[in-house]
Amino acid sequence: MLDTLLSGLKFINQLLTAGIAITAFSLLLYALTFNLRDRVARSFALILMCVVIVFVGDAISSIVDSHQMLQLWLQFEWIGIAFLPACYFQFSEALLATTGRPSYGSQRWAIWLMYVISSGFLATLPFMLLVGPLVPDVFPAPHLQRTWLTWVFAIYFLAVMSWSWFNFWRAYQRTVTPTSRRRMRYLINGALAPVLGSYPFLLFGSSLATNHPLLFWLVAVLNNIFVVFLIIIMAYSVAFFGVSWPDRVVKRRLFKWLMRGPVTASSVLAITTLVRRVGESFGFEYSAAVPIVMVGSLLLFEYAITLAAPLWERWSFQGGDKSNLLLVQNLNERLLTTGDLRQFLESVLAAICDRIQAPNAFIIALNAGDLELMVNIGDTPPIHEMSDGLNHVATQNGNGNGLFIWDNFWLVPLHSQRTNEEVLGILGIARKPESILEDDQKEAVLFLAERAATALEDHVQQQEIISSIETLSPQIDMIQRLRAASRYGDTNVLTAPEIPLESPDVVRWVKDALTHYWGGPRLTDSPLMGLNVVRKTLEEHQDNPANALRAILRQAVDQVRPEGERRFTGEWILYNILEMKFMEGKKVREIATRLAMSEADLYRKQRVAIDAVATAILEMEQKVRADKKLR
Repeated sequence: MLDTLLSGLKFINQLLTAGIAITAFSLLLYALTFNLRDRVARSFALILMCVVIVFVGDAISSIVDSHQMLQLWLQFEWIGIAFLPACYFQFSEALLATTGRPSYGSQRWAIWLMYVISSGFLATLPFMLLVGPLVPDVFPAPHLQRTWLTWVFAIYFLAVMSWSWFNFWRAYQRTVTPTSRRRMRYLINGALAPVLGSYPFLLFGSSLATNHPLLFWLVAVLNNIFVVFLIIIMAYSVAFFGVSWPDRVVKRRLFKWLMRGPVTASSVLAITTLVRRVGESFGFEYSAAVPIVMVGSLLLFEYAITLAAPLWERWSFQGGDKSNLLLVQNLNERLLTTGDLRQFLESVLAAICDRIQAPNAFIIALNAGDLELMVNIGDTPPIHEMSDGLNHVATQNGNGNGLFIWDNFWLVPLHSQRTNEEVLGILGIARKPESILEDDQKEAVLFLAERAATALEDHVQQQEIISSIETLSPQIDMIQRLRAASRYGDTNVLTAPEIPLESPDVVRWVKDALTHYWGGPRLTDSPLMGLNVVRKTLEEHQDNPANALRAILRQAVDQVRPEGERRFTGEWILYNILEMKFMEGKKVREIATRLAMSEADLYRKQRVAIDAVATAILEMEQKVRADKKLR
């Protein structure tokens, strides 16, 4: 009975050990993927690397049969154990710096010294100095012998960990908000996990474990369960460092990562191993059920996670903004894109053509006086051939609600459903000479035209919303970055006169400002107004920020210009696009024709040109900031 119980506990411990290795590796990938730029996250990634090394070695050593391989994998664990104190101290210093206490030269030297000491301990491992040879046939588990250097390392390990925990406490004392203090408590408690799980305490308690094997395996199982929980808690706390996402986004992403990664992988491993062990107990060395169970359990777990996703999504949206957040989250599924609009309008045209047996039809949208062919069925004259006539007809007959005749077409103005005065577009249906629509046909056409007008109006409103979001995005991004930077007490960033600029933001701001170069909110409300280089030129432009920014944009565009007289050749493409599109306000089709390129190629070149302007502005800003520091 005791042997069965011990075997069961040993089996559970093996699964937990593998699960910890999987969890630590998954969280390591998470840190490397989402917040590697942050110093705290990088230090935490080093700790996770040590944990992965320790538990991979532990998991493999529990299943190998050869004494030589067993000793090799037990020694492999010491790579992670040796560097764990240095990684912990680096992590504690990074945490302290995040709360507003910068690291000085002495702390940085101390970190490097600890890595050197850890490397020195590790260098003695092949010579059986750090730990001795394998003790293979010992109950309850084989282990390496301790040496005099093992005691020295244990003292070093304890001293560095104590110093690190003192830094944790100092960092906790420096946090001020309830949320940051709560997460700091989570982090400090979670930091116990790598220590409890990684250090080979069996080196110092082998006699106790031999005399009480049941107690040993019970403690080992409970300790590993505790370690899994604490590692996740620690990762949760660190996940908020180095990212500007709102807290709800961090929680949602981490939870999804855990469920689809370590939870699924560990569960599938446990089920598969259990099936294999059961098969072996019945005399089957290999069971065909193993791969079937593996694939089936994997699919079932993914299916269950997909079904449960809406529940944890709603859980992460807590508070009074829950309804608004859910609405924004579902916007992606409800948004009427241009492709969706064209598909719907094609269906409308198909229904009209079927109803009155028309050979062709079209729908044209009116956008600030310009005509844009949205969809057509059959042969339709080119839009530029119809533009003058249609504009005239729309002007003369746009207030009407019925059909009217123009050339060989019936035309129906598509009115806004809100004002019933604004004309959003025109529906055109080919007609034969002297053909007359029946009343039911006319009624059907007008009904379908109303549906098309509703779709056009919804699309216009959505585009207005998207434009508003694009205008607000720079300010929102800045606020989120400031909020994230001050999470753990470093409130100095809120009063910093200069906000660090990131290239993607600058490119977007430059594009917005160029779009409204001759006036508009994207220029007058641009975050680029806060640049030193713009403020420096205010006096030259009568303290008019818009004119100052316009001058800087002009200067940056001129830096893209090649030397010599302006030409329409390959080396002048970027400058010509900027000049014609933003300075002269020409239309895309006209520019593409003048530069002899497709519209798709024009848009690609335009992105390159805007990147060049943003780079030029950044260089000017960096120069101004450097001059300020010299003064």
